[in-house]
Amino acid sequence: MNRPDFTKIAVQKQVEAMACDAFEVGMFNPQYQDKQTGEVGERMELRTWSKDTLLKDETIAHLKLKNMRGCNIYIRPAGEHGLTLVDDLKGATVDQMKATGFQPAAVVETSPNNYQAWLKHGQELPKDVSTAAARLCAEKFEADRGSADWRHFGRLAGFTNRKPKYQMASGHFPFVKLREHSGKEYERRKELIQQAEGVIAQERAKEQQRREAWQSRPAAQERQGLKTIDDFRQDSRYGSDNTRVDLAYSTYAVSHGVPLHEIEGALASRDLSHKGSTKRQQEYIDRTIGKASERARGGIGR
Repeated sequence: MNRPDFTKIAVQKQVEAMACDAFEVGMFNPQYQDKQTGEVGERMELRTWSKDTLLKDETIAHLKLKNMRGCNIYIRPAGEHGLTLVDDLKGATVDQMKATGFQPAAVVETSPNNYQAWLKHGQELPKDVSTAAARLCAEKFEADRGSADWRHFGRLAGFTNRKPKYQMASGHFPFVKLREHSGKEYERRKELIQQAEGVIAQERAKEQQRREAWQSRPAAQERQGLKTIDDFRQDSRYGSDNTRVDLAYSTYAVSHGVPLHEIEGALASRDLSHKGSTKRQQEYIDRTIGKASERARGGIGR
């Protein structure tokens, strides 16, 4: 009698609970050695597979081999989807989620008494709303905020957690275990989605206000004979690379004593939505001005 393949059973139950047509599977090797250079570093090997392909015996065998050779195995839905990963939870927090109407569709124990929960919204969410929902959940349940975005990887059950800190005295590593796999939608999904949409609406309104404030600003710099950010945007030396333009202008502006709020407004006068939420856009602006200040102090400013 053949022994059951418990890894395949766990994978099948998890992907059925997540209920996506296609998945991205990541095989992360923290000690990958380049065959040509011999250099050792981190490497994520990414594959996009349909549910059926993922569950094939040869696919499971391939993942087992990668895991045995030191890779951690991760999974996330391919493309936009209707799930949220809530990461780095204790068992008591999972119980709290259930008691407050946030029943997970799947719960994965990634290491002893450490869990990830997948929430099912019952509808596909746009990327920005999905990220906002993930952040609201992370805040509500004191989960890992660094994992709170629309496409973060979770662990795939049935394989071992190869982080060195979890290696046992025997030399073995603990298995990632599927603890629950109901596949059900959580009760308060409509409420959470509305809150997430409200967050996005507020962020867009703030972004629009910031642009309008910049467009209606006093022409102080022009009166002083200073260059504006538009002068830098039209400068062929930057090759229409807006990131280079932003840093060059910020360095120039800091060197010439332009107030920081005016520099922020100049950087925000172009569409920064590709940077993510309003918070991430502000973080980009802050980083750019910080780098510019360092350059200016070093005498690099134009």
